[in-house]
Amino acid sequence: MSVFVLAETPAGYGLFKATDKKIFKNESLAAELGRPEKLVEMLKLKKFVKFDSAATALEEAASFRDGKVPTLLASLLDDLKAEKKASLAVADAKLGTAISSLPNLNISPISGSTTMDLFRGIREHISSLIPGLAQENIDRMALGLSHSMSRHKLKFSVEKLDSMIIQAIKLLDDMDKDLNVFAMRTKEWYGWHFPELAKILNDNLAFARLVIAAGFRTNIANTDLSDILPEETEEAVKKAAEISMGTEITEDDLSNIKSLAQQVIRYAEFRSNLSSYLENRMRAVAPNLTALVGYLVGARLIAHTGSLMNLAKAPASTIQILGAEKALFRALKTKHDTPKYGILFHSSLVGQATGKNKGKIARMLAAKAALGLRVDALGNDEDVDDDQKAVMSIANRVKLENHLRRLEGKPLLPRGTNVGPSGDILGPGQFTLKEVRRYNTNADGVAEAVNGDGDKKVKGKKGKHGKVVAQSAEVPDEEMREAEDDASDDEDEQEGASSVNPAKKDKPSEADLARLAELSGLSVKKFKRKYERGDVQLDADGNPKVFSKKEMKKMRKSLDNKTSSQSMMDVDRETPDHSETLALSQTPATMTPAKSKKTVEAASEKKKQVEVKATKKEKKRKHDDDDDDDNDDEGVAEAKTKKDKKRKHDGDDYEGSKKKDKKKKRHSQG
Repeated sequence: MSVFVLAETPAGYGLFKATDKKIFKNESLAAELGRPEKLVEMLKLKKFVKFDSAATALEEAASFRDGKVPTLLASLLDDLKAEKKASLAVADAKLGTAISSLPNLNISPISGSTTMDLFRGIREHISSLIPGLAQENIDRMALGLSHSMSRHKLKFSVEKLDSMIIQAIKLLDDMDKDLNVFAMRTKEWYGWHFPELAKILNDNLAFARLVIAAGFRTNIANTDLSDILPEETEEAVKKAAEISMGTEITEDDLSNIKSLAQQVIRYAEFRSNLSSYLENRMRAVAPNLTALVGYLVGARLIAHTGSLMNLAKAPASTIQILGAEKALFRALKTKHDTPKYGILFHSSLVGQATGKNKGKIARMLAAKAALGLRVDALGNDEDVDDDQKAVMSIANRVKLENHLRRLEGKPLLPRGTNVGPSGDILGPGQFTLKEVRRYNTNADGVAEAVNGDGDKKVKGKKGKHGKVVAQSAEVPDEEMREAEDDASDDEDEQEGASSVNPAKKDKPSEADLARLAELSGLSVKKFKRKYERGDVQLDADGNPKVFSKKEMKKMRKSLDNKTSSQSMMDVDRETPDHSETLALSQTPATMTPAKSKKTVEAASEKKKQVEVKATKKEKKRKHDDDDDDDNDDEGVAEAKTKKDKKRKHDGDDYEGSKKKDKKKKRHSQG
């Protein structure tokens, strides 16, 4: 089996063939590689492929870093396809794995500690192994390739603009300190001349502009300050200038004070531009983080961790306490409570919370910020607008705002409302009107029209033997009457149940059940069972009245009698008297005798049906009451049987004990 060696140089690829197939088993290999003559004898150059340019060398090296086989190297390895069994020594194990996966290439890669000495000798004597390649040129190529590789690695950070955000937020913090120092120095310096002005004006920028516009306090009365101050403040300043107690200053003093005031104005303008620049950068790089905590807090979080990727890799618990490391380690050392928030304390959501809610909101905000950061760092939506990228965090911001309002006991935000990073409501609530689903009458099947009262449309329907069975399209009057009677009976039963069982209302609580049971003199369990059964009635004062089984039976019977009498009265109203029947029979113009006879028969039939139904209901209720009595009798009989058995058992024991005493007595006498 042939042994080949792949040498990767800044100038190109060198493929060598070992003269000794057992070169890696030689124990004295490290000592022999110190001499270039011996190395040249061991390795014979098979082929050398040179890089065309520095860009080609960079592409090949970048492929090595990603664990891929470069194009130029793949073309070089095509020369080994003719080898049936061969081994290839490589310096990188990842490269060996990638080469072994190439198709149509029967090569087993070798890498690791066995090849380290060989490649060290190749790097030292590369100029001797490859003719026409000077050592100085190789060193120069290696330096240029290393610079290109470093620049290529830093390209990712430049595209994300993390470093720009970090530098901008640090400069903004420094400028806030310097601007505050310059403004305070201007007030103190000009205060010797006009001390009352500092009490009237709190705005540092307006103070500096007034100093430049007016100069001496005597000129303030004749100076137009409408562009600098509002009307009320302008009048107060002019009145104070007339009665000021300040000292007099010279022109030289005033010029130095004006130059300092100009520095304050320039610093304020530059800070405003820097702030807008930072906000735009944050919305482009981390839109979700900006929507949750604001651009200032988000930029400070990125600057604290060093990059957006480092911040995205951090868990929510770490993001929550970033900036409070000293307090955290001090608490861990002294075994006290750890801090609940760090830089996140300056966000508007945590600032709105009060008391213990600050820690809860900080924890939830850190969790949502961790999700948004991972989307910002690893998302590839370059063609999407910044507002669309932050849709997830805007929705999370509304959820957090509503959760905070729920904790604080405040009204929730309406639907469709968006909340900005500063807590301002961006959009009004929108009411969404949903279409009410209605019954579609057009989907109903319509029966065929009937011509006149006497004409009945008959549909034909085939039976089992093919004969046509006639069906009437109209429902008979008797069936309609029976259905109406059943419906009225059901309504009467429901009304009767509600009147007999007036206690079946909303289920009371356990405390109310215990109180009512105590008032009624029953146990809670028994009272609850009677209450659910409907045997308890509450009076106007709320006191319970418990009915026995006999009382409930009487109430049901009286209700049944009342219902049956009412139904009989209804039937009597509907049934015409004998005089009316005679009158009807004597008036053929209004009603024929056949029709009057039918009416009387229908009324009597209806009366019979009502009586039969009332009888059935009475029998059913009596049967239920008898079952309850039978159950009670069975329970009494069973208890009596148990008592008799116990008495018999006790009597047997007594007889047995008497027999034993007699035996003992006989035994003692004998």
